[in-house]
Formats: sequence, structure tokens, C-alpha cells
Amino acid sequence: MKNILVLLMMLVFVMRTEAQERPPHEIHSAMLYNFIKYVQWPNESDGGEFVVGVLGEENVFNTLKQWYDGKPKGAKKYVIKKLAAPADAAGCQVVYIGKSKSKDFDDVKNIITGKSILTITDSNGLGQKGSCINFKVVEGKLRFELNQGMVNSSNLKVSSQLSSMAIVI
Repeated sequence: MKNILVLLMMLVFVMRTEAQERPPHEIHSAMLYNFIKYVQWPNESDGGEFVVGVLGEENVFNTLKQWYDGKPKGAKKYVIKKLAAPADAAGCQVVYIGKSKSKDFDDVKNIITGKSILTITDSNGLGQKGSCINFKVVEGKLRFELNQGMVNSSNLKVSSQLSSMAIVI
């Protein structure tokens, strides 16, 4: 119950900050970080790095780097990397593909198929094409789609709290 309240408060905060003209890259960065909290990866308790790769969207990369790089994630440590090419996605736990690089989604998807990598995108139709999470504006509000089939095939587990807030496809 406490987790549901925390998630609801986070989403209300994000929606309010959006109304206060926060830049979209800050909203996406905060939501991305919060998505990660509600996803479970295999071998999550092992030490090492937890790599979040960003393809495109320099502002999202810079914000994530400034806010989260080097911070702990359980036994791991966040490492925020700028991806130069789709092939770089293979070494990540999370890959964010911004609108400017949405044309590279199919290449990223082919490279990471069968790996436990959470893909987060920001382009119409990419949730249906196989992104795990895709940002979507509905009636002027930022929402997100959750492709449960893709999450399952990536051997990831999403909490019911996150699923309940999503547009499940």
C-alpha cells in the first residue's frame, strides 16, 4: 500500500511539474528513474554497474548524468552513458531512445532481443513495435504505455503498482 502511495505521489508530482512548465527532458528523466524502481532484473542483487544508456536527446542524457550518475542502486551503482550507435545498447540494463533517434529503434530491438534490457521510448507507435515503455501524450497529459509481452520476453518483472498506472498494451 505504501508503494502505491509513493508511486501516485510521484506521478502527481510529475504532472504538476509539467503544468509548471518544467522542461520535458527533466520530466522524462524523473519518470525514467522512477520506472526503474518498479522493475526487477535477474541477478539484480549482484554488485557492479547498472547502466542506463541514452540514444539521442542530449538534454535527457545530461539531466540523468547530473542527477543519478554514480548513485547507488542496491548493490550496484548507476552509470549513465551516451550511446553513439544502436550496437552500444547491448551493454545496458536500460536504454532510452529519444524522438530524434526513434528511427534506430528496430536496430536497437534486434541487438537486445533475448537480453534483460528495459527499453524506454518517446515516439508514437513504438510501444506497439516492441518498446517496453513508451511515453505518450493523452488529452494533453504525459502518460506511458507498458508493453507487458515485451517486458516478459526480456525476462523483467514489473510491479503491479507500475502496471496499474500504465496504458497496458
